[in-house]
Amino acid sequence: MRQSKLFTKTIKENPKDEVSINAQLLIRAGFIDKLTAGVYSYLPLGLRVLKKIQNIVREEMNKIDGQEILMPALTPKEIWETTKRWDEIDVLFKMDGSGGKEYALGSTHEEVVTPLVKKFVKSYKDLPVAVYQVQDKFRNEPRAKSGLLRGREFNMKDLYSFHKDEKDFEDYYEKSKQAYLNIFERCGLEAKVVEASGGVFSKFSHEFQVFTEYGEDIVFSCTKCDHHQNQEIVEQASEQKCKTCGGKLEKNKAIEVGNIFPLKTKFTDAFKFKYLDKDGKEKPVLMGCYGVGPSRVMGSIVEIHNDENGMIWPEAVAPFKVHLISLCKDGDIKKADKLYEDLTEAGVEVLYDDRDGVRAGEKFSDSDLIGIPNRVVISSKTLESDSVEIKERVSGKENMIKIKDLKF
Repeated sequence: MRQSKLFTKTIKENPKDEVSINAQLLIRAGFIDKLTAGVYSYLPLGLRVLKKIQNIVREEMNKIDGQEILMPALTPKEIWETTKRWDEIDVLFKMDGSGGKEYALGSTHEEVVTPLVKKFVKSYKDLPVAVYQVQDKFRNEPRAKSGLLRGREFNMKDLYSFHKDEKDFEDYYEKSKQAYLNIFERCGLEAKVVEASGGVFSKFSHEFQVFTEYGEDIVFSCTKCDHHQNQEIVEQASEQKCKTCGGKLEKNKAIEVGNIFPLKTKFTDAFKFKYLDKDGKEKPVLMGCYGVGPSRVMGSIVEIHNDENGMIWPEAVAPFKVHLISLCKDGDIKKADKLYEDLTEAGVEVLYDDRDGVRAGEKFSDSDLIGIPNRVVISSKTLESDSVEIKERVSGKENMIKIKDLKF
């Protein structure tokens, strides 16, 4: 992409109504635009990052036999009444439709997916089943001030699994843990599996937390055995020591980037969803729920990977692999154009700063803010030796390399 064609522009000052690092940097760099509190537009650079995160999530879900579907965001009141959650979930966006019908925008999709899967699963031979979607969710959050970390509209991958017995469920639950760890590692996040409350569903659930001083959650970690618990559990049990090994607990701030829940039969019972076993007897179907928000992951990456100059994108999710900056003049401009064309033809994702009349310092400043992993500078000076200057965004390391030896 030629930067001269990019309709968005960078902003020098932080937006006054944003306090989170992720929102400040993403808005300044032209990745997102705020419509209202907790609601953002994804601009060309930001959408490229979001799609890359979504694709990583899809790949890992497919590996554990998840089948992608897409469910409606607009949901009728009746299904929420079936599970008695119409009045129970206080963040539901509710609305009136024609003919006296009432609806809610989906904040979660157990009420949709359970009767959907019930239509196709009758026998033990049909189980297990796991389906997932990547879709925007809507929650009427009372405070939406953390950029992409706490939105009223946000992107979510939610997977639901259905099982014939506890062992089958537990096996899949463990697979999902590893799949989630794979997702976060590929996105450049060091996530910890944290024990949390299971709410009305079970004794425990598990969260995936990334430690940072800017996090909103509190996690207690054992310094001896690396066991992690959400503060709510530690306080409930009034524990001062690790319940696993008795080691000392250390307090950390963290950002939750995903969670997995045993749902047991809460929703399958509500929708009278059972299966027939080998003997033709009806048995309850067990469920699990597995959520990760690509938009929240995007915000978390920015919170973790940044410096005083801007964002530092891990290569797997960066909007482009190379930021090619041309400082060429006159006849040398064609040589810069050719390098861009050659890299693009070779399959390298390139943002080409071909802007005319923009000073070198401003181009470098924008490059640091945008945070693409590799900066390649071509100028009349570097062309004297048929070379370009390469700078790594993470390390700041700079090298001159011959154009003929340039590979990514």
